Amino acid sequence: MAPGRGGNHPKAVSSSSPSNAVSRETTSAGRSNVIDAIDDSSPIARELAHETKRRERLMGRQLPRPEETRIFTVSNQKGGVGKTTTTVNIAAALAAAGLNVMVIDIDPQGNASTALGIEHHADVDSIYDVLINDVPLADVVAPCPDIGKLICAPATIHLAGAEIELVSLVAREQRLRRAIDVYAKTREKNGEERLDYVFIDCPPSLGLLTVNAFCAASEVLIPIQCEYYALEGLSQLLKNIEMIQKHLNADLVVSTILLTMYDGRTNLAAQVAAEVRQHFPDQVLSAVVPRSVRISEAPSYQQTVMTYDPSSSGALSYLEAAAEIAER
Repeated sequence: MAPGRGGNHPKAVSSSSPSNAVSRETTSAGRSNVIDAIDDSSPIARELAHETKRRERLMGRQLPRPEETRIFTVSNQKGGVGKTTTTVNIAAALAAAGLNVMVIDIDPQGNASTALGIEHHADVDSIYDVLINDVPLADVVAPCPDIGKLICAPATIHLAGAEIELVSLVAREQRLRRAIDVYAKTREKNGEERLDYVFIDCPPSLGLLTVNAFCAASEVLIPIQCEYYALEGLSQLLKNIEMIQKHLNADLVVSTILLTMYDGRTNLAAQVAAEVRQHFPDQVLSAVVPRSVRISEAPSYQQTVMTYDPSSSGALSYLEAAAEIAER
């Protein structure tokens, strides 16, 4: 045997020797003590230990099926607060848990369609054709390639002109709602399982597309960025929802508020979070989505963070948010 490799080395000790066993026990105990000490003194280790506990709480957790389909409009008039990111990741988390989920993308930018890996170029039948040309939703939806029970009705650039085209149509505010109702009956007729959740991703405005989403939904999910301007946008959004409730959809409720892009290093983020929780104690989820490079990177690979990096802190936060929504 070559010198310096294997058992001929003068310092090699049999793994079964008592002295080596004692050495391993001492080393193991030493490591344990070191980790305990780090947990008390190092912010990074404390964070890792906290994340591990959060993952353990989610492991093997069965999410309940709702008694009937829950339809959420994910909306905020302020752009860049994480509407699309929240829509696709919560939808992906619920679908991965075995629930039947559909995402309807009514933002002309089509970012939700991109994140779910759904084709949405100009030649594809899309939600535009459903709203304007009365094409059945069943002819438009496509399965998400990465997640089994998740389907998506994509958006195309044609939606950019839909606001103007909807103005002259009959029952213009109710067209999406009727399309969803017909689709539910079609699934039942075909012997398919009913949908458990529908998430509608809205553009950052209150045009007829967003009004259609509010009329189709029973619940509103509002993502709020943990910055000062987010609070100003929220008050305006709530006024608009109140107007929808009064005139078009009395069943609509703001059921869920999710704090996004949370940066625990800043006092401002903590202050905004505290203020939102104070004003909406029943609506704000305990789960908070941090600023995360992984969440930002995922759409460039046409994926949600759930499949792009399921071990990341961003994926963990969205899993917690999805579980909280399902159990409410």
